[in-house]
Amino acid sequence: MNFKILSLLLSFGLVACAQIPTKDGIEKTEESTEQIETKHANLPKQELTAPILFDFLLGETALQRGQLDIAVGRYLKLAKTTRDPRIAKRASEIALHARHPFVAEQATTLWVELEPESSDARQTLAALLVNLGKLDKARPHLEKLLATEKENVGQVFLQLNQLLAHNQNKVQTLQLIQHLAQPYKKLPEAHFAISQAAWFASQYNLAYDEMHQAFTLRPDWEIAAIQKGRILQRESVDDATKFFETYLKKYPAANEVRIAYSRLLIAQGHNDLAGQQLKILQERNLDNADIMLAVGILSTELRDFNLTEISLKRALELDYKDTNAVNFQLAQIYEETKQTDKAMATYLLVTSGEQYIPAQIRYADLLALEGDLDKARSYLKSLPAANDQQTAHLILAEAQIIRRSGRHQEVFDILDAGLSQLPDFPELLYDRALAADKLGKFDITEKDLRKLIEIRPNNAHAYNALGYSLAERGDQLPEALKLIKHAVELSPDDPYIMDSLGWVYYRMGNLVDGLNYLNLAFASKPDAEIAAHLGEVLWIQGAQEDAKRIWQSALEENPGNTILLETMKRLMNE
Repeated sequence: MNFKILSLLLSFGLVACAQIPTKDGIEKTEESTEQIETKHANLPKQELTAPILFDFLLGETALQRGQLDIAVGRYLKLAKTTRDPRIAKRASEIALHARHPFVAEQATTLWVELEPESSDARQTLAALLVNLGKLDKARPHLEKLLATEKENVGQVFLQLNQLLAHNQNKVQTLQLIQHLAQPYKKLPEAHFAISQAAWFASQYNLAYDEMHQAFTLRPDWEIAAIQKGRILQRESVDDATKFFETYLKKYPAANEVRIAYSRLLIAQGHNDLAGQQLKILQERNLDNADIMLAVGILSTELRDFNLTEISLKRALELDYKDTNAVNFQLAQIYEETKQTDKAMATYLLVTSGEQYIPAQIRYADLLALEGDLDKARSYLKSLPAANDQQTAHLILAEAQIIRRSGRHQEVFDILDAGLSQLPDFPELLYDRALAADKLGKFDITEKDLRKLIEIRPNNAHAYNALGYSLAERGDQLPEALKLIKHAVELSPDDPYIMDSLGWVYYRMGNLVDGLNYLNLAFASKPDAEIAAHLGEVLWIQGAQEDAKRIWQSALEENPGNTILLETMKRLMNE
């Protein structure tokens, strides 16, 4: 018999005893029959019959081959036949993995029946019933969990909202948690759970009252203080601010509350006060890597890059668990402060994790900006890609490096080759469309963007790019307007899309609406290309001095922008 299958059969108790090969090749009996019988006294005494063995072998073979439907059916049959809780558990896991929730419900219900004291079984069944919207059926299992987890009942309450998050009926969820909390009125976690459920159900007064109860029962509980502050913030930022200030005077070592307070101050634009709080955090937690990282990230929002650097370096000195994330953040700060050599060296310290490929792309981009274009491209091509997404990002990064030098045909060729490797990949389609537009290959531009809209119907930039391309050529202006209006609906605050809307109105002869939307876009983002469009409309309307002023301010920030320079040359030389 196959060793793996024999081991698995042993683990389910279907074979009383067997000879198992050890590492040095000597066979020995791991457990005697008596030992196994004592260990599994409460398990069913199931004889290994030919039908059971057949179902087991067929189920395992199907599982190994990825034939999940067959595996699910065989394991459910095995669980019902053997009434072994371990097989019922296995059937539940396979059914859940195969996304057969109703079969999983049968298997897990059997698992709970066979092993009624198992918290894992009840948690699995409760979560499954919640996902199926069967809260009434889940309730007794949750009640049993709370009753049996006497020492950890508070932790169970804290996990309830996470467990119930998938249920769409938030009022029903709130009612269930209120029912479960009734026997635990002196437990702060119970009030905390009700408050969270009330918040998600938009019952904000109840959310406040229950969080206040939790906070009253445990005044030094930071999580409750943070949540109370957030609830207060919805009605009055001043009340939330005063609450945090009062709490921190009483509990000055409450780091998480001070972080929440700092975030509130930053959101309100009180940067000086936020900076003071961050410095307090830093000075009092020089040996806490997590706090040092938080201070570093928040001080970045204040553009206090000196505090950011000090805090992130301290987190590294304290052996923060994810050094790659810290180094990536630190490298970005060096790049922001024009310390290119330090940025490049620090990006290379990111050796794994989610930031690995983005860090290497930034390193290559800085190489190119420093003038070593060939080395940058070679470096990108040498990087290992773990999946299609990373492969696409590396292709896009190389195209971006070449685009800056104005070699649009080469950019197109790189992206074209990328799409041969990854057909219809959305980001590659978008970038090839833009490259084709630069080369006058408008048929490819239109084809790629319409394909992208088909693949990603909510991609605002695809609608915008297609509409702008049509408007620039003066073709199908009504359709261009329709496309860009839809882009605005999808992304109403995007200044580049607002710029396109103003531009298409201008191309259609509607100077008033064109100017209005271009002004809005420029006020939101004084970008060089938006400045070029706004200046052109102003120039046509006779406001040449205003146009020149806008162009000049944009040139100071973007002295080499070709669209801006071409616009100025074309109009000023007429």
